[in-house]
Amino acid sequence: MKFGIDRLLSEPELRKPLEGKRVALLAHPASVTADLTHSLDALVAAGVKISAAFGPQHGLRGDKQDNMMESPDYDDPVHGVPVFSLYGEVRRPTGQSLHTFDVLLVDLQDLGCRIYTFITTLLYVLEAAAGAGKSVWVLDRPNPAGRPVEGMTLLPGWESFVGAGPIPMRHGLTLGELGRWFVEHFKLDLDYRVIEMEGYDPEAGPGYGWPTERVWINPSPNAPNLNMARAYAGTVMLEGTTLSEGRGTTRPLELFGAPGLDGRALIAEMRRLAPHWLEGCALRDISFEPTFHKHVGKLCRGVHIHAEGPFYDHHAFKPWRLQALAFKAIRRLAPDYDLWRDFAYEYVFDKLAIDVINGGPGLRQWVDDVAAAPSDLDALTAPDEQAWHEARRPLLLY
Repeated sequence: MKFGIDRLLSEPELRKPLEGKRVALLAHPASVTADLTHSLDALVAAGVKISAAFGPQHGLRGDKQDNMMESPDYDDPVHGVPVFSLYGEVRRPTGQSLHTFDVLLVDLQDLGCRIYTFITTLLYVLEAAAGAGKSVWVLDRPNPAGRPVEGMTLLPGWESFVGAGPIPMRHGLTLGELGRWFVEHFKLDLDYRVIEMEGYDPEAGPGYGWPTERVWINPSPNAPNLNMARAYAGTVMLEGTTLSEGRGTTRPLELFGAPGLDGRALIAEMRRLAPHWLEGCALRDISFEPTFHKHVGKLCRGVHIHAEGPFYDHHAFKPWRLQALAFKAIRRLAPDYDLWRDFAYEYVFDKLAIDVINGGPGLRQWVDDVAAAPSDLDALTAPDEQAWHEARRPLLLY
């Protein structure tokens, strides 16, 4: 199969509309061709007139480890073009950077989760391009989490840099398809194109969204492998809690824990509460000591989620519900546990981080309600999931 960047490079007729145009590239470290050449280098080598580049959160080549760590503008040392940060002084292309190109190529590996900031960056550049009469092409890439949909829809008024619009946590679209939804939903008037993948089947095993013959490259520093991408729609919620999400270990956002937690007791309580939410993966009690971030240098005990190997069932795995269930189990085992982390999250200062992450307070309220059962969360969430299935159907390209 071919990703969008590989098709653009190998099919001259696709590049023909770029002739005589100033072309910019929005990319990150995983923006590479099949032979692992960075897309910026490959496009220049192919004769595309690259006039500028843009880097999202964590940078064009990858430079910042944590959230809310901003990147500066600079000149690319190899090609000499200006590189504008969309996670620094600004989040959107400004008048200065908008004047550097006619067509913006977007080549970003997404993880299929609403909170991953690259999709909000896509919306922001689409809005800016529409206002400035610029063209945007998405060079499409796989959604490694596949087609399944899960989670509550973001509520009006809860938009943020981790909440671009009324989308469920796990959206099941490629970036190119999601761009089509943005254009339609926000009624954007611009020249928007998707360079589609060739031979992509999101229902094909063993990857079910990710073609396992392709090398995995971290699209962000804490996205080390396919297992993380599958679990992320649930484990990202850990960022809004006092629990470690594994930053400072070699398996971030695949595991969670804290000092004093009992992983075995936690798994047992999760199985007692809702065993059907734990299908499609294996849970393993673990101990770990983060070398940085939360609980640095302290022995943590917790749970590792394995959505991989013989344990993985693509359609049964429910990462958002699984992680919600872990929070509920902690509440049952230790009602007074200080679970919710109160801090500024992605530049939102007046809401709890867990609520910003979920696009509303519903998940947290369910966890904290002693009387609320798993069926109550299903009753809240299932209508949103079904509505999104219907809304996205005409946008699917594969």
